[in-house]
Amino acid sequence: VSTKSLACVQTLSPPLTKWGDSFSFASDAPAWQCCFSRDGSLLAVCYGAPDICIRIWQGPEEWSLLATLSGVHTRSIRSIAFCPVGRILASASFDGTVGIWECTHDSRDANEDINGPFRNWECTAQLEGHENEVKCVTWNDTGTLLGTCGRDKSVWIWECFLSASLMPRDPETADQGEFDCIAVLHGHEGDVKSICFAPSHDQWGDGDEILLSASYDDTIKCWAEDAGEWYCAATLSAHASTVWSIATTPGGVRLVSGSDDQSIAVWKCYTAREKAKLFPNDQGASAKNGCWKCVGQLPDAHASVVFSVACPTARAGHGRIASGGGDNCIQIYREVGGTSDKPIFTLDAVVNSAHEGDVHCVTWHPLRGRILASAGGDGLVKIW
Repeated sequence: VSTKSLACVQTLSPPLTKWGDSFSFASDAPAWQCCFSRDGSLLAVCYGAPDICIRIWQGPEEWSLLATLSGVHTRSIRSIAFCPVGRILASASFDGTVGIWECTHDSRDANEDINGPFRNWECTAQLEGHENEVKCVTWNDTGTLLGTCGRDKSVWIWECFLSASLMPRDPETADQGEFDCIAVLHGHEGDVKSICFAPSHDQWGDGDEILLSASYDDTIKCWAEDAGEWYCAATLSAHASTVWSIATTPGGVRLVSGSDDQSIAVWKCYTAREKAKLFPNDQGASAKNGCWKCVGQLPDAHASVVFSVACPTARAGHGRIASGGGDNCIQIYREVGGTSDKPIFTLDAVVNSAHEGDVHCVTWHPLRGRILASAGGDGLVKIW
């Protein structure tokens, strides 16, 4: 039973393209992903062929188009992610490369209008290495690591040396560029669709973070770092088909996944001590590692594939899970009881025909918990 409403307050459409003096037409390119900057003032959207570009909108009161980024990628741009520090954006493309875009506005230009600092973007690096389509790109929480994954079944981790990040630059490697690949991870048996970083909480190796990856092989893998080497620490299995999307809750102790099997799964990270007590027969993992367990599943979350799941930030003020699917619907789930080991969720809001096509992406505003953005196969981005 729906207890809340979700209303579209603005639709962001690509600008019309003129053809001659009398005709203009709208692009029919799909909008693949949308993401907010950490402060919520910018919204970036990436598009597929034939309109291969990134558009950046400024809000949040009324969203207006600021910039269109194009001319670098030669095939559909599948994923984008704002760096958590600075005005830097990463893009993943089916052309096998990852673009790094930086805002190049000179704040000393007194003649520039108030929107100027966000209008001028330049691709300052293009990362190569994947054999073919790059499906997802993500940053860690400090902007010091970048993760990429793709159709070649691999996950890459790049160390980032950005002027705005917290990573000091080694003078001896200053001439080697701003991104160094520190790991290429193999283990999935199919396309890797989605990745995200999460805190390790001292439960996985000796690193500060783990990287989670979701794949066409129906599994999620947890990658950890030990003595500078990344390794597969755990493989999570609960879905019967491709895992399209994963997202962690604030703090990283809960993971949400959406699948081609039309379900949403909720996972909990148990500490090594909890694992020894609750799951003494758990095999296949180091005793010093924690473990992930599926603690809840919504088997019929959508009537078709679940393409996207999203968890709000802590500052959003609620813990609702948003999802978008191949049934053109957006759904919001709210936790209403149970325990952390067996949570109970209810459908809080649903929008049928949210887009005239697949809902490729949903994402919560990082500060305003009532705002949700969605991107669809109809080429539109909607603000709810």
